[in-house]
Amino acid sequence: MKLIQNLLICVLFVSLALFAGCAKPPTEQMNKADEAVARAENDPDAVSYAGNLVTRAKDSLALMHEQADAKRYDAALNHAADAIATAERAINEGRAAAQRAKDDAASLISGLKPQILDTERRIDNAKAADLPLDFETIDSDFNTAQRTFDQAQSAMSGSRYQEAIVLGNNVRDDLNDINQKLGASAMSVSRKK
Repeated sequence: MKLIQNLLICVLFVSLALFAGCAKPPTEQMNKADEAVARAENDPDAVSYAGNLVTRAKDSLALMHEQADAKRYDAALNHAADAIATAERAINEGRAAAQRAKDDAASLISGLKPQILDTERRIDNAKAADLPLDFETIDSDFNTAQRTFDQAQSAMSGSRYQEAIVLGNNVRDDLNDINQKLGASAMSVSRKK
């Protein structure tokens, strides 16, 4: 009988130890989740290019803390794992998107250099041919395009790739407008001849 009582007491202590072990918050995983989300929040590429994932990671983190406060540690552990995975994904996707934006901006800017030179040559030819154009406005538009191009290059140098792309597209649009005016004027003169 004594043996059975001792055995029952041992089983009771083991059960209590297991129960107490399960009743502890997953502190290590929660700390890792806090750190992962902080890294994502402080990563400029993640914030700029994968902001929706950073927000999802923060939401999972908030749910993790809510569940831990309510002593639902299994749920807290699941939210911690989700916060970590989502934060890491935000960082990785942010880096990949930043590289794509960098490549796109570099390609756009390098393609604009010959367009600027070609437009300048066409303006000079139109002036030499004495085409009936408002060259003051065309020169002003061209100077604006050149200044915007300089700003695009500066944005590119400063790793502000999205800004460089927007500015580069503005330059391309300005050059296209100038070239359309030049082309329309040349066509008009050739029809009169």
